[in-house]
Amino acid sequence: MAKATSGVKAEGAAQSAEGGGAEPVLLSGGNPQIAKGTGDAPVQAYIAAMPGWKRDVGRQLDALIAEAVPDVRKAVKWNSPLYGANVGDEPQTWFLSYHCFDRYVKVAFHRGAQLQPMPPVGSKQKDVRYFHIHEDEAIDEDQFVDWVKQASVLPGERM
Repeated sequence: MAKATSGVKAEGAAQSAEGGGAEPVLLSGGNPQIAKGTGDAPVQAYIAAMPGWKRDVGRQLDALIAEAVPDVRKAVKWNSPLYGANVGDEPQTWFLSYHCFDRYVKVAFHRGAQLQPMPPVGSKQKDVRYFHIHEDEAIDEDQFVDWVKQASVLPGERM
């Protein structure tokens, strides 16, 4: 588990979803520490707390996911936004999450090994594949949306 970086605050972070004025602490690697919660509000709080250029990436990812899967479910757990779709009798599963690191944003497709083409970065977990977004790299929106649509209809991951 990541340790909090003492004294580091998210630049320009919005107030928490509960209306408090404290800015979230950034954990080691620059990931925002956001309270666990369900719905859009905690995800928007996470995005608002993402540092620097990563905030725009978070906004773009959230918009693309919501456009691709209009009834997407959202939550923040383990300081990462999660996105899920109701597939069959598995209403509490998740198909995608993302997390900030120093040099990139890591998007995890929880059943990414079943996507065509597979996201480019492998994982120690056989089903998971990653897509890394670095500063000044454009996201291939068509490919990303295709992955999201594919992932949203696969059985999700319980978390």
